[in-house]
Amino acid sequence: MNIYQQIEAEIQAADHIVITAHKSADGDSIGSSLGLLYFIEKLGKQAIVCHPDKAPDFLYWLDTTAVILMEDNPDEVTAQMKQADLIFCLDYNATSRLGPAMQALLEEATCKKIMIDHHLNPEDFPMLTVSETTASSTAQLIVDLIEQSGNLDLLDEKIGTPLYLGILTDTGSFKFNSVKPHTHEVLAKILAAGVEHHLIHEKLNDTNTESRLRLQGYAMSEKLEILYDHNVAIISLSKEELAKYNYKKGDTDGLANLLLSIKGMKAAVVFTERDGIMKISFRSKGAENPVNVLASEHFDGGGHANAAGGMSELTVEETLEKLRELIPQYFQKEALSL
Repeated sequence: MNIYQQIEAEIQAADHIVITAHKSADGDSIGSSLGLLYFIEKLGKQAIVCHPDKAPDFLYWLDTTAVILMEDNPDEVTAQMKQADLIFCLDYNATSRLGPAMQALLEEATCKKIMIDHHLNPEDFPMLTVSETTASSTAQLIVDLIEQSGNLDLLDEKIGTPLYLGILTDTGSFKFNSVKPHTHEVLAKILAAGVEHHLIHEKLNDTNTESRLRLQGYAMSEKLEILYDHNVAIISLSKEELAKYNYKKGDTDGLANLLLSIKGMKAAVVFTERDGIMKISFRSKGAENPVNVLASEHFDGGGHANAAGGMSELTVEETLEKLRELIPQYFQKEALSL
């Protein structure tokens, strides 16, 4: 029996299944959660999705009525976690990624736990762990679960649509080096199940608001800083600047990748002042330019080699100055020719 067959056996044996994913929801955490939920339902079982916080608005074309949020309904999430006899931990490798409230609930839970994730250095708290760091996304691993447990015939449009979204967003529309031949094999199975991929692209990308575009335009025209000696681009946005453009969660998503599109850029850093801290997004190109080490060593973060996150309790200017001082230590000096 392979590990995916073991997971199906645990699903079949459970009476109260809870699916969790990391704080600061994204396309992969939402997509893998809903894809797994619909697969479990197709197996004839019931489950509930409990997430720490709301997903960005541009993902709300998905049906998220099955998702209970800790930030909105703490009592219900607490009750669900305490009743659970099986908890799935999707798209995170450490309990701290749930945020303090849900972290405490997960660590207090004595039921069986299953991790399905693709980030480096997973903690060993689950009973079963699928940790495939070369996988493009957790959504890809959910497709592997469906197929390798012997249930590929259950994959349909409802299950496949959020899983396609998860793969799409976590690969930067299939341009990151995490995309491997197997990724496309998985995508082919999803499309064969009837998923209309062009509609997903439209719903994901054609949802800009005027305020989001104005914020991004301001960020690029007024806040872009390029460290030419090291080919690194930085954008910093204060809480006042975000408020000026009616910031909503997700409005700055994609800015770091936009910076990386500048000719010659090795890395990009975008940080925004929210909830009293600087939330930082790191992106880079190539194995020779990892950003997860910088994030983990100096910004209480981590992630993939070319896509990581972090935070800073310093002010905007202090965080910016800290970055300027650290960049030369992590990125070799090289003249940029534009």
